[in-house]
Amino acid sequence: MKSFDELFLQTRVVAILRKVEPSLLCDVLDALYDGGIRLAEITYDHSGEISDETIAKNIRAAHEHMSGRMYIGAGTVTRASQVELTASVGGSFIISPNTDAEIIKLSRKHGLISMPGAMTVSEISTALDAGADYVKLFPASSLGPKFVKAVLAPFSDARLVAVSGVTPENMREYLDAGCVGFGIGSGIVQSALLSKRDFNAISENARRYVDAAR
Repeated sequence: MKSFDELFLQTRVVAILRKVEPSLLCDVLDALYDGGIRLAEITYDHSGEISDETIAKNIRAAHEHMSGRMYIGAGTVTRASQVELTASVGGSFIISPNTDAEIIKLSRKHGLISMPGAMTVSEISTALDAGADYVKLFPASSLGPKFVKAVLAPFSDARLVAVSGVTPENMREYLDAGCVGFGIGSGIVQSALLSKRDFNAISENARRYVDAAR
């Protein structure tokens, strides 16, 4: 399988999976793969409803099911223990909603791709200085493509990923401004489709985003 970087720059989309029932997880991943997705994050749940250990089991199951076909990582990572869990079950990357230098450094120590979230120029600079591979612009809908273009003037080496509020219709604006990829959640894996077990529709959603990002 190609490297994470190669697949990301080829497909430009990370699918975000939140609270997908374990019994549906493999079917969802197969549907995403059929739609052209090669990177998927399974988010930790900070509501207290689902334990970190349960999420880690899901990451392990996803990693084993998609071995050689897709990279599986963790999202909403805000604690060192979550990085450790993810590394122990075969996760490949760490995505956070915030910029935490210690989380970034620990991720890199374990050989995991680091993608912290940032909303300001100072946070982007901190993330890059700490060794982040990519920086997630979050929420991208509050920043917009013009922000991306402005930031890349002084930080031309930053690989920026737009998350939140991204649609197939506005992807081109972000790409033209300099983003390298996107994180897409409910636009692809919609709860209504999960409840109906409509995996074909999930595949079609994935295909629309991947095609628009090319």
